[in-house]
Amino acid sequence: MKPTQHPSLSRRMFLAGTAVCLSGTTAQALVQLAEMRGSIDAGDLGLIPNATSDQSQVFQTAINRAVEKGRALFVPAGTYPVANLRFPSGTMIVGIPGRTRLIYQGGGGQLARAEGVSHVELRGLTFDGANRTIGDFTEGLVHFIASRHITLDNCEIVGSSRMGLLLDRCSGRVENCRISGAAEAGLRSNEAQGLEITGNTVSDCANGGIWVHRWQEGEDGTLVSGNRVERIGAKYGGTGQFGNGINVFRAHGVVISNNRVTDCAFSAIRSNAGSNVQILGNSCVRSGETAIYSEFGFQGAIIANNLVDGGTMGISIANFMDGGRMAVCSGNLIRNLSETGPYPPEVAGFGIGIAAEADTTITGNVIEGAPKFGLLLGWGPYMRNLVASQNILRECDTGIAVTVVDGAGSAVVTNNVIQGSRRGAILGYRWLDQTTNELNGSLAFANLSIEGNQIAG
Repeated sequence: MKPTQHPSLSRRMFLAGTAVCLSGTTAQALVQLAEMRGSIDAGDLGLIPNATSDQSQVFQTAINRAVEKGRALFVPAGTYPVANLRFPSGTMIVGIPGRTRLIYQGGGGQLARAEGVSHVELRGLTFDGANRTIGDFTEGLVHFIASRHITLDNCEIVGSSRMGLLLDRCSGRVENCRISGAAEAGLRSNEAQGLEITGNTVSDCANGGIWVHRWQEGEDGTLVSGNRVERIGAKYGGTGQFGNGINVFRAHGVVISNNRVTDCAFSAIRSNAGSNVQILGNSCVRSGETAIYSEFGFQGAIIANNLVDGGTMGISIANFMDGGRMAVCSGNLIRNLSETGPYPPEVAGFGIGIAAEADTTITGNVIEGAPKFGLLLGWGPYMRNLVASQNILRECDTGIAVTVVDGAGSAVVTNNVIQGSRRGAILGYRWLDQTTNELNGSLAFANLSIEGNQIAG
């Protein structure tokens, strides 16, 4: 007997089912199936998979038609040569993850752009820049400007000759995406209006991974969580402006949590002038310079429960001379540091577990094998209100180095466990020069309280 087709099973629903089979979990399948009901098939509007000719105009017409009808646009698997697509408000485009590929044709401009729009959703699409030069008046292969409620989910952005994804003054979510091969940063946000960057993989980018920047200092509040950032270079060189996995600049209130950041030319996580930053529970492996930085004119940083394995410095809370102050540094594990960095060590000391300068508590950290200092407290006269307590410092050249330069403020060093320090457990330094013998229990400096530390050979 010839089987009968259920009257509600349309070609479109069949395509939706195909997408479901390819996409993974049951929950994702249900979401995609719901999204695909009532969608418009781009093939019905003249879009041809795997065509060799430019399909920009046909693709744009399909987008506009779907928006006019208030429906999602389903784009079947295949390659689509396009350039300068525009996403109006209400755009929703769904493809087959890894198999619906939009290939940039070059000729100026970029692959896709939207400005002043809202509620744009892109799911399961690959945006391939093919390493072709994008226009002089844009910096990103895919660029959103002043746009609200933007969603990119399970998309891929590859081969950009500038930034991969560029978001200026945007709100929304970038999640479960893969960004690779950008000649600058993989993802850059400027002046975010409420942004979540979660569960993405950003890899093999020439100058940066994820950048959360502002043109002027201000509240930002971007959440950067659960991402993998790998193999980030520093094509433009410098001493830390480039080559960072996750970089915050002038953006306040950013939360960076539970990311795995590996093999970056400079820092895994670097916050420059970012007040009220929280850097929590990240895994930072094989950093080329300082693994975690909170630097320059910040006020307020919590750096807690991170793992640092490799780098020239574990954590630096620096630049009191420029207003950098007020931090909690606790529960971090730091090991396998090196004195060999990407520029001469006399520019800044390498081989240090944790360095801090002002209004900071350093508690409950474990540091092993720092080639120079386990802890560096203060820098020349730049020290105020430091507490270093209940840390374990093992097999460091100097366990704790504390500045004794005239004009330095107060520090309390108590109840630390220091084992196997080759040069000494707690020593006074003027900049990088040792100037005292052991200070544990010493009253030689009125601004220092150093007592109750357990020292073992």
